[in-house]
Amino acid sequence: MRLTVVGNAGRRRVEMFTRAALAAGLPRPEVLPWVDVLTGAAPPPAGALVRVDSPGQDPQVDQLLRRSATATRPGELVGLADAYAGLVDGMARVAAGGAELLNQPDDVAVLCDKRRCHAVLSAAGLPVPAALPPVRGYAELRAEMAAAGWTRVFVKPAHGSSAAGVIALAVGSPRAAGRPGRHRCGRVHAVTTIEHTPQALFNSLRLRRYTDESQVAAIVDRLAPDGLHVERWLPKAGLGDRVVDVRVLVVAGRPTHAVVRAARGPLTNLHLGNARGDLAELRAAAGVRAWSAAMEACERVGACFPGSLHVGVDLMFLVGWRRHAVAEVNAFGDLLPGVLHDGRDSYAEQVHALTSGRWQRWRASVGAASGGEQVACAA
Repeated sequence: MRLTVVGNAGRRRVEMFTRAALAAGLPRPEVLPWVDVLTGAAPPPAGALVRVDSPGQDPQVDQLLRRSATATRPGELVGLADAYAGLVDGMARVAAGGAELLNQPDDVAVLCDKRRCHAVLSAAGLPVPAALPPVRGYAELRAEMAAAGWTRVFVKPAHGSSAAGVIALAVGSPRAAGRPGRHRCGRVHAVTTIEHTPQALFNSLRLRRYTDESQVAAIVDRLAPDGLHVERWLPKAGLGDRVVDVRVLVVAGRPTHAVVRAARGPLTNLHLGNARGDLAELRAAAGVRAWSAAMEACERVGACFPGSLHVGVDLMFLVGWRRHAVAEVNAFGDLLPGVLHDGRDSYAEQVHALTSGRWQRWRASVGAASGGEQVACAA
């Protein structure tokens, strides 16, 4: 078995997967840099087994994805829809040579569009937060919130990742929510990674809080042209003085690794300075039945994307622990350093699924259950 990795050479993701392959006795995977893919390199040939990794964290790759003559400034939020279109095109280029991809282009295209992913999960009967119709700016957002009777939502860039550009927004009463304009202090409260400047929006590792509605409106209106996905803000369960959710890695249809993310605010991503929680404590709080139901939901999420060796599911238990919901599903959600399952890290688990035949058996079983259709995720 010879593997090729499409990724950014020298990054942790590529190096950790390479180490896992070598530890399993496989030849060193060939690395095809994203830069080469996007500048016309020949795709992997038929017969190759290809892992496509995240194109993120490389300024040159970002510029190529956006097809822009200029690079972004560090952290600048711009061209998210263009970068998504570049990713979809790049995936097609990788697949053009007839190689077998471990994450199929159609799957990645859905997973990297929060609106499409939410629709797939909802159609499958999976528990997801309710979503608003598409909004084209702040005025429409407030009007739709008022129509739904919602006062708290998450506003997400349709093509964002790692909480970049996400806004946890709370407003006044539904009646007030229908009248955008000047509000008394406290009537609008937004928590976000976004630094708002007159020139641009920048993603930050430090959470910011905005209570000036004109600033919040300006942020939303700047994000809107690249597409927004707005979900109802569901109250998460907590442990101690922190709210929690769980990143669950699903490999070949099986939940394997899990990381508890604990925060004192609404955004739980670990790179924002939040803490890893105690998985045993969370499972004890949820109880056997609720935990088993949540893991079954993660299996069903995996079955929605049968062309993907892995997906990362962001799962939240709601207050009271009896219910759960799928917040997001990540195409490149397997960077979980230090987390082991049966003695294997997240990359060794994927290599094991390949070498043991579990990946092939799972794909065959999903295909048989769906009558050969591409997506098999019905409730």
